[in-house]
Amino acid sequence: MIAAAGPDWKVDMYLEYYGLKENPFSVTPDPRYLYFSPNHQEAYCHIIYGIEHRKGFIEITGEVGCGKTTICRAVLSALSDTVQTALILNPSLTENQLLRAMLNDFGLEVKGRDRLAYIETLNEFLLRMNACGTNVALVIDEAQDLSPNMMEHVRLLSNLETDQHKLIQIVLVGQPELKQRLASQSLRQLRQRITVRYHISPLTQEQTGVYIDHRLRVAGSDGRIVFEPDAAMLVHKYSQGMPRLINAVCDNVLLAGYVARTMTLDSKCVEKAIRQLEG
Repeated sequence: MIAAAGPDWKVDMYLEYYGLKENPFSVTPDPRYLYFSPNHQEAYCHIIYGIEHRKGFIEITGEVGCGKTTICRAVLSALSDTVQTALILNPSLTENQLLRAMLNDFGLEVKGRDRLAYIETLNEFLLRMNACGTNVALVIDEAQDLSPNMMEHVRLLSNLETDQHKLIQIVLVGQPELKQRLASQSLRQLRQRITVRYHISPLTQEQTGVYIDHRLRVAGSDGRIVFEPDAAMLVHKYSQGMPRLINAVCDNVLLAGYVARTMTLDSKCVEKAIRQLEG
């Protein structure tokens, strides 16, 4: 029986066999592995454009596992030194906790512990950055989990501005539920301030095959590892083009190939991998 993907020792079993330097199908959001499908490229460019042109609010949505967090990390690593950034990965916070998390990520110390002290510290920081030509961006991942009250507090942050510029660019990244939340009448003021939007679609069947090859190459494959067309098609059918599920399946497929001592991975390997994932 093939062990399900998980502990590192299961990955180590096949890395040497395949000649790989690292696990090509880790589910961690490593921007080095980002595959720029047309949709992912557009999402990436929308975020860069919205931040660099100081558009205020940017909304990026996509299904679970479509690569939103990986794109965010790629954007943050690509921005120039003239952009200060903060990333909030867990938005299930109180207003004060969110402000404190922002300030900590910006490397700021706050003397007080109330909302007024946080806002004053943030405003002074934003004005100081603006004076020296530095843009500031806040990325909130899993933004669909923000309560309506917290969304209103986030909207109020955009009131920190000069006559010419928005002092902070706020990127809201979330599942499709975020669009539904923002469509509510109570959040119309926030919705009207969002000027850049993009929804990330799943990978097509062709893109799934290219995605698999891309990750293998980044991990050090010399081309000897081959996913047969039927195998890639089955991976796409199971994953529905979602990168996270593709990774989960393909990690198990490599293990199946290792057990069978083959570099050519066929539909039987994929079927075994899917059975393991489904328990």
